[in-house]
Amino acid sequence: MKKLIINADDFGYSRAVNYGIIDCLEDGVLTSATMMPNMPGAEHAAVLAKAHKQLGVGIHLVLTCGKPLLPTHNTIVDSHGLFRNLAFYQGSYTIDADEVEAEWEAQIERFLSFGLTPTHLDSHHHINTYNGINKVFLRLAKKYDLPVRHNMQLPSGQIATDKFEPSLEKALANEEALLAIFGDAETLEVMSHPGYLDKAIYTGSAYNYARLDEVELLTSKRVIDWLTHSQEVELVSFAHVGHRSRT
Repeated sequence: MKKLIINADDFGYSRAVNYGIIDCLEDGVLTSATMMPNMPGAEHAAVLAKAHKQLGVGIHLVLTCGKPLLPTHNTIVDSHGLFRNLAFYQGSYTIDADEVEAEWEAQIERFLSFGLTPTHLDSHHHINTYNGINKVFLRLAKKYDLPVRHNMQLPSGQIATDKFEPSLEKALANEEALLAIFGDAETLEVMSHPGYLDKAIYTGSAYNYARLDEVELLTSKRVIDWLTHSQEVELVSFAHVGHRSRT
């Protein structure tokens, strides 16, 4: 059977987001999440992860949201010591890649300090795909021997799903649509951002109310019925992915 991972980004952003993710796991079709180790809700997310061991939990490396773990940066923070906005990276930018690597390694180590075993790596706002940053991301994936999100060109031997789909609504429209996305692929990750709303997410993220729609979709009886009874697709986490890229 084809293997489907439905991953919730932003685990650890806030308590409301965390609870929304867990409800999608317990009452829906979610199988995986990636934690933002620098965010205020990270410790709460770790507690929930330990209580729900069926959830595959990876690391959502952050460079564009909140405050860094290390206080020594100069090029990846603004005048207030916060991570630069994603808009900074949209044009020509100059950063010290060593700062990115040090910060991301600190985020990985904080995740490990919670007593959790990461299933994979991805990043907030797909910042891992940006010029110069992509090399840091792949070095850390190799160092910690972790699968990654297949949203970029991967070196030979890097573990990842065969395909990646960013649109949850498109993927869960029906089984025919999902199989069309799979094509010849055997493994697929679908990205999601479910969550409930609190002040942290409502004021900190432009993507807020839509998170409620995603909770509704991931826990809908229609989706649960056709996906859990599918003879073609099996729900798994990154713990079940062993494919190494040949490209």
